[in-house]
Amino acid sequence: MFRMIILGIETSCDETSVALVADGRRILKNIVLSQVKYHAPYGGVVPELASRKHLEKILYLIDDALSTCPPDRIDGIAVTVGPGLMGSLLVGLMFAKTLSWVWKKPLLGANHLEAHVYAVFLEHPYLSPPFVCLLASGGHTELFLFKEHGSFELLGSTRDDAAGEAFDKVARVLGLPYPGGPAIDELSNKGDPYAFEFPYPLEEGLDFSFSGIKTAVKLFWEEKKGKVKIEDVAASFQRKVVEVLLDKLTKAASLKGVNKLVLSGGVVANSFLRRKLEELKEKGFEVFYPSPPLCTDNAAMVAAYGYHELLRGRIAPLTITVKPDLEIGEDFLSS
Repeated sequence: MFRMIILGIETSCDETSVALVADGRRILKNIVLSQVKYHAPYGGVVPELASRKHLEKILYLIDDALSTCPPDRIDGIAVTVGPGLMGSLLVGLMFAKTLSWVWKKPLLGANHLEAHVYAVFLEHPYLSPPFVCLLASGGHTELFLFKEHGSFELLGSTRDDAAGEAFDKVARVLGLPYPGGPAIDELSNKGDPYAFEFPYPLEEGLDFSFSGIKTAVKLFWEEKKGKVKIEDVAASFQRKVVEVLLDKLTKAASLKGVNKLVLSGGVVANSFLRRKLEELKEKGFEVFYPSPPLCTDNAAMVAAYGYHELLRGRIAPLTITVKPDLEIGEDFLSS
């Protein structure tokens, strides 16, 4: 028998998702509707279109979830409050507030960045802190120490493009479709990742910079297009980004004296990265990361996060609002 079931709602960007998670670790339902086909013609997410699509779909997803678990079995409503697109965040929060008020259930806010870690807990229920975590997605590249539930220390972040953003921009340079990450990953499987050497900007410290790699690829392709294989260019770019990510991650682990490494976010679905993570395990690191469906935005991670908010008694008031620029470790209830 489950002790506690949380309904999660995630609408921070262009995925509409509703989930039910029991005891913070077991997924009962996790429905994710992608909007990629709507945004692909524009080469990126259109904020107004994203919020409109959330409005069209979210009620159907909630009804679907309730077919698995009626409201009287639900112990709390967890919803992403930030960071993300303001309009998209507002859709999810308004629905969550309404359900909380009508059902008289606790409202639980979730920091989207921190919630990505909880996707890992869903598949590795015995994982315990402390550990160093790398979040790599289309909008964020963050490196932080997960001390315990509710306690995060930011160690490094990107100064310009996020890793996933760099994938999208390089894909555009190479004439590949949106989203760029999967397109480059697929093309790279046919190329030589060591054919070309692109720069490693900002090598010192734990902050990231990917705009330099993107620019280097752009200039290289403008000069060499038709003379080199596009597969080799894509594979070499991908390899360099992965090297940067894992170099910073292992440096952070050494600095903090931690042997456990956790990775989350859409970029972690990359097949080359996942192969390199297996090599890290062979070097003695404990490495944890989600299966590809849980790497991208989903409500199961939000529900799992909300479970721990409820355990800590952190109930959000119905007056809470969205925080599009919310940062790791920022207390969204105190401001």
